[in-house]
Amino acid sequence: MRRLRIMGLLAALTLAAGTPAVTAPAAAAAPAPAPAPVAARSTAEPEPAPPAEFGTDWHDPLTAAPPVERPATRSCRVTLAEARFSDFTPHRGTYAPPEGCGRGPWAKVVLRLDGAVKGRQYDRLGNLTVGGVELLRTSTPQPSPDGITWSVEKDVTRYRDTLSRPQPVEMLIGNVVNDTYTGVIDVKVTLTFYAAEGATAPADTPDLVLPLTTPDVTTPRNTERLIAEVYATGSGGGCEEYWYLTVPDAAPYSCKAADGPYREVRVSVDGRLAGLAAPFPTVWTGGWSNPFLWYVTPGPRAFDVQPIRYDLTPYAALLNDGRPHRVEVSVAGVPAGQSGWSTPTNLLLWQDHGRRVVTGALTRHEEGTPVNSFRWTPAPPGGEHRLDTSGGHRLIVAGYLDTSHGRVATTVTRAVRTTSAHRWTEGGSRDALTASWTDEESVTRGPTTTRTDRTYTMDGATTLGAGDRLRTVLALGDRADSVTSRGGREVDRSALDDRYTGDATYTANVPRDQRHAVGTTTVRHRLYGSGSGDGCYDRTVSTAQGTLTVDRRHC
Repeated sequence: MRRLRIMGLLAALTLAAGTPAVTAPAAAAAPAPAPAPVAARSTAEPEPAPPAEFGTDWHDPLTAAPPVERPATRSCRVTLAEARFSDFTPHRGTYAPPEGCGRGPWAKVVLRLDGAVKGRQYDRLGNLTVGGVELLRTSTPQPSPDGITWSVEKDVTRYRDTLSRPQPVEMLIGNVVNDTYTGVIDVKVTLTFYAAEGATAPADTPDLVLPLTTPDVTTPRNTERLIAEVYATGSGGGCEEYWYLTVPDAAPYSCKAADGPYREVRVSVDGRLAGLAAPFPTVWTGGWSNPFLWYVTPGPRAFDVQPIRYDLTPYAALLNDGRPHRVEVSVAGVPAGQSGWSTPTNLLLWQDHGRRVVTGALTRHEEGTPVNSFRWTPAPPGGEHRLDTSGGHRLIVAGYLDTSHGRVATTVTRAVRTTSAHRWTEGGSRDALTASWTDEESVTRGPTTTRTDRTYTMDGATTLGAGDRLRTVLALGDRADSVTSRGGREVDRSALDDRYTGDATYTANVPRDQRHAVGTTTVRHRLYGSGSGDGCYDRTVSTAQGTLTVDRRHC
């Protein structure tokens, strides 16, 4: 994503010709202290003591996230795409199910992307579709002159319907290659299918997956469960890539939005609000004016953009009438006519195979009044401007379906809230943000209720000091707690806590070999309960000057 210099501070920063321009806005306060390690054991051999500053090469990018768990059953591998990206020409190919593992249902399907790039290049945004269904949305790391390799894994079992038959494949990582930006991006994407055999049961997957290529959708008349997943990303080099730093028109700042930085991703059915969510504040691998923060350890979700999921089952009765209905996705808060958001959407449908038509009704629709307030405090002489923002929205929808196994009622409650404090100097020597987003969701289907509380945090600052030394200190958090109960009794619980902290400094406005860059990062990824194998996953990865210094498991 080739970025514009969009902040007051960043507008003054241009690296010397022959080096990529560093990108992104800045944020606030010092990072939270790293969690104290417990009974740690090494999972990778750290490199020798780090150099005094960044050189021409560094450790290959890696994340602290757990690998996708795989069953111990027969497996088959298919190459989905193999391409070199040097412009904006998509790779197109065809897919056929593996011959040795049948056409499903499978126990698991794992997608793996292996990438390589060297020279000079920006971070780039990419996506992969099969039969029009988005399987992967990703971004790329920035390379060293000597070259890097990296990989991404993703569980794509839920797309069984799409993968069960031959399909067209399209992949694009938009790129620019010229005399300055020399990095050609090589990727290979494979799918590994694990057979459902012996004691390993097939995964519970949707009966039908529909890409939302047009707003008009006609669903099967026996749909009994409906989920929309939206791969929402603010990107493309403009202000919406840094939507959390936009300011109202009156404030003196480069990125304007009349309603300030509040954003909300909405789904509507026939013009009525059917779902809302807080977008995840993804920081790409050139973000916050400082690529030295991301060379080895990307921020949360940067390599594997997670879709926002909406349970639209209360609307199934309406959609089951056999006629087309409009299902639309929008991002509230984006200035009118301004681009910058991408929202590819898949609809996941489960059908009642005991009935040709499932009827019911939407019984409740309660939308709270959206709240979005901000206060700009002009800077005193020699001080900082400040924009304080708070916002939120709440929605409750409910409905029932008369299925072959009885009447099933579904109630979905979702509430989002955000608070932020953006501080910056008139001359642009400092730019800082402290922000928090919460997204609370409760879904009751029959006797089962699942409550998920998500919290995203961003806290950092970029400062331009003497000698054009630019320093960025940043902390990011991605947390989620989920509890499932049945008949009032807890039956499942999981907790995710993914935290990134970084501190990097370099000399701006000079050639690459004169930057004298230093930087340390720490990522700790913790996952407890379902999805973490033995119930506990806890890994810490730390770097200094591009060298891996710590790689430990704590469980």
